[in-house]
Amino acid sequence: MLALDGKVLRGSYLLETDNPNCESHKAITLVTAYLVERGLILQPCQVKDKSNEITAIPEFIKVLAVKGVVFAKNSMNTQKKQLIRL
Repeated sequence: MLALDGKVLRGSYLLETDNPNCESHKAITLVTAYLVERGLILQPCQVKDKSNEITAIPEFIKVLAVKGVVFAKNSMNTQKKQLIRL
C-alpha cells in the first residue's frame, strides 16, 4: 500500500519585501508517497504553481502506478469530480 499526502512546506514562500534580490513566490507544496510495508518515503513530487495537491495526486499516481498496488489518500482527495483512469 502507498499512502499519499500533500504538504505545504512551512516558511517556503517569499514575499516581495523579504528579499529585494529574489523574485517573490508562493509556498512550495509537495506530494509524498509512503510505502507502508517497508516504512519508506518515496521521492516527493513538487506541485506546479497555480495548482494544488488535488490536481497533482492523479498525475503522481500515474507515475507510481504498478499492478496490484493500493493507494490510500486523505479526504481532501475524494471529491466527486476527481476520477483517476489508468
